[in-house]
Amino acid sequence: MKVGFIGLGTMGASIALNAIEGGHDLVVHDIDRDTAGRHIQRGALWADTPRDVAQASDLIFTSLPGPPEVESVALGADGLIEGLSAGKAYFDLSTNSPTLIRHIHAMFAKLGVAVLDAPVSGGPDGARTGKMAIWVGGDKAAFEAALPVLNAIGDAPYYVGPVGAGAVAKLVHNCSGYILQTALAETFSMGVKAGVDPEALWQALRKGALGRRRVFDTMARQFLPGRFDPPDFALRLARKDVALACEVGREYDVPMRLSNMVLAELTEAMNRGWDGRDSRAAMLLQTERAGVEISVSEKRIREIIEQD
Repeated sequence: MKVGFIGLGTMGASIALNAIEGGHDLVVHDIDRDTAGRHIQRGALWADTPRDVAQASDLIFTSLPGPPEVESVALGADGLIEGLSAGKAYFDLSTNSPTLIRHIHAMFAKLGVAVLDAPVSGGPDGARTGKMAIWVGGDKAAFEAALPVLNAIGDAPYYVGPVGAGAVAKLVHNCSGYILQTALAETFSMGVKAGVDPEALWQALRKGALGRRRVFDTMARQFLPGRFDPPDFALRLARKDVALACEVGREYDVPMRLSNMVLAELTEAMNRGWDGRDSRAAMLLQTERAGVEISVSEKRIREIIEQD
């Protein structure tokens, strides 16, 4: 397949180079032609507009800052929509709006063109080394047809579900990360202000239960299978621990916004009569508010973990 690539910024430049190293012929475009120097030296062809990329390619990738840029490249003047034809496929690697990618999917479907959202996770180092997750939503046959290129640019392409599913997965991942970042800043600052050396505190925490686990793997023990009885760690004990941390924060005049929100959540769960259940039972409050039921069988969880 002839591969088109638009967006040669921090992430896109390395991703496109990996596609070339994987043996694929590239047609490239960016608002700044100078960013394409290395790619052209390695055999890539330059295109003046996204439309030209679409006309010259069977499979098109974009790696762009966000929704406005994606919409402009896909649907604007001289955009992809003006150069695409039936049988081609378009993968957007950007962190994008699921609503927008579904709109582009609907527009391109009229032309017989497959649209897949394929946001990546790995940062600049992952883009450079190819150690990068690619979360794909859209037509599964189009995903499988593009695997030779996807495997050249990342080591973990994964089909999530229908169009928009990849974008949603990326937003869940990134938002979770920034919530955790904020929580760590809060609790770590409390520990340091309470008199613990930051290096010693960091080294100690790395060896704790949380420090040794992959963040999302913890969901497999109670939350996903809905197994909160008998408890691994009782809710009443978790509430006690968070209350003690909030007390230390008050003693040392450290703002503890997230910690106090967590304390309120655990208190509400206690008031439901769940004090003897596992502490993760408090997560049910949010699924109840959102109006969703979340369940994955323990057998399937074991199969997924054993595949790692």
